[in-house]
Amino acid sequence: MRKKITVICIYLSIGFLCPSKAQTTDTKSSLSDKKATPETKVLYNNLKKLNHKGILFGHQDDLAYGVNWKYEAGKSDVKEVTGDYPAVYGWDLAGLEKKSDKNIDGVPFDKMRQYIKEGHSRGGIITLSWHFDNPLTGKNAWDISPKSLTSALPGGESHEKFKSWLDEGVKFISTLKDKNGKPIPILYRPYHELTGTWFWWCKNNASPEEFKALWKFSMAYFQEKGIHNLIYVYNTADFKSKQEFLEYYPGLDYADVLSFDKYQYSDPTKDNSFVENCQSQFKIMDEVAKEQNKITAFAETGYEAIPFDKWWTNTLMKAIGDYKISYVLVWRNHGWQESEKKMHYYAPYKGQVSEKDFVDFYHLDQILFEKDLAKEKIYKK
Repeated sequence: MRKKITVICIYLSIGFLCPSKAQTTDTKSSLSDKKATPETKVLYNNLKKLNHKGILFGHQDDLAYGVNWKYEAGKSDVKEVTGDYPAVYGWDLAGLEKKSDKNIDGVPFDKMRQYIKEGHSRGGIITLSWHFDNPLTGKNAWDISPKSLTSALPGGESHEKFKSWLDEGVKFISTLKDKNGKPIPILYRPYHELTGTWFWWCKNNASPEEFKALWKFSMAYFQEKGIHNLIYVYNTADFKSKQEFLEYYPGLDYADVLSFDKYQYSDPTKDNSFVENCQSQFKIMDEVAKEQNKITAFAETGYEAIPFDKWWTNTLMKAIGDYKISYVLVWRNHGWQESEKKMHYYAPYKGQVSEKDFVDFYHLDQILFEKDLAKEKIYKK
C-alpha cells in the first residue's frame, strides 16, 4: 500500500519512527509500562517464575456460558468436567466502542466485570482481547477496507473517533478492581492475529511502520489516561520465519508476552500439519523470547467440537511439545450456532467424546488450572 508523505511526517513528528527513539538492547525482565502497578509487576514476575513449572490452561468466556446454559452462578463447562476452573479467563471488549451494554459475544459488560472479579478473587488470571469495529467504515473487525488502519492514526480521518473508542476501554478497565480497590492486573492482547489478513489491523492493510505506530499510540494513550495494570501481549497468526514474526513487532520495550494463535481444522488422525506447524512456530518464537527475555503463550487454539477423543493428550500436547510456554487458551463454548447450523465449542462438557482425555490432560503434571494457581499464590511477592 502506498503511504502519503504527509501521514509519514505525522508519524515522525510524534516520534514513533524517529531514529533517536531506537530500540534498546537491554533485555532485563521488566514490564513495558514503566509505571505498572505493584500488583501487575508481581503477576508478571511470578508468571516468569512459573514458566518453568508448567503451562496454565485458559478458556474464553468460561464463566458466562457453555453448551446449553448461560449465566448460571459458579458454573463452567471446564469445572463440570474436571472439578476445577481454568487458570486463565479470556474476555473480549468489542462493543465498548459503540457504547453497547453487551460485548461481541452477547455478554453484558456488567456481568463480564463481575466474572473478571470472581475469577481474580480465586487466583485466576484475566486476559482481554478487543475485536474493534473498523474505525473508517463503522463495520465490524473483519471489514478490511483499504486505509482503515491509517485512518485511526494521528492525523487520520478516524483518529478522534478511535480515541473516543479507547476512552471507552479506559472507562471499563478502570472499573476492574479487586476487593481492596486495587486495579486487577490484565494480560491485554490488542490487534491479535496481526500477521493474518482478516482484520482491519492485519498486515495486508498496513505497513510495518503504520502498525507499530498504531500499537505505540494506543499503548501511550492508555498510560496517559492512567491505565497501568496491563501486561501487553503481542499476538500473531501464521509465520514461517523469525523475520516474518518480527516484521510488525513494535519492539522490545513495547510488549511483554509473545504469542500466536492457531486452530486445528483437519482430522489429526490423518493430517499432522497442525502439530508440525505449531512446532515450527514455537521454535521461532522461543528463540526470540530467549533473546529478549520474554515469556510466550499459545493465546488461542482449539479444535471445534473436538471430534478426536484423544486431542488433548495426543494432538495438543504434541503441538506444544517441550516448549516452556506460559499459557494455552482454547476458544469459547458457544454451543449451537444457529447461523451456521452446527455446534461451536472448544472445551469439552459432560458427555462429550473427549471428556475423559481432557481429565487426563488436567492431571498432567505440567498442566496447571486454577487450584494450582491458588497454591502458587500468583499475586503474592
